[in-house]
Amino acid sequence: MRTRTLRFGLYADEEALAWVDTIVDGAVASRGARIAGRTVARTSPDGGTTTAELYDFLAEQWAWEHPGQSGGTREPVELRVRLVCSLRTWRAVRKAVLRGLCPQGTAPHTCRVPWFAA
Repeated sequence: MRTRTLRFGLYADEEALAWVDTIVDGAVASRGARIAGRTVARTSPDGGTTTAELYDFLAEQWAWEHPGQSGGTREPVELRVRLVCSLRTWRAVRKAVLRGLCPQGTAPHTCRVPWFAA
């Protein structure tokens, strides 16, 4: 087993991050992986770029999908989850998280939390 990282760009506040955490926790638990660490980052892994610059389009997506609504305390962040698991399990967890973030499928819809799989 190796440590592998899931990375998701999110336009989220604390409540939205908690919701995403429950999706991740469920996907991990149902596949026998183990979470080795979880970080909400505001800079890129190399430290040179902010998540506000990397994921600015997520704020635009929120504004487009929720016209007239304030984003409140939402901000572009990157959720990094380190997992101890096989590559096959990592792929299954990632796929389950993506389905959880976007349960309506590919038809046009409004996301509860705008996201990007990094």
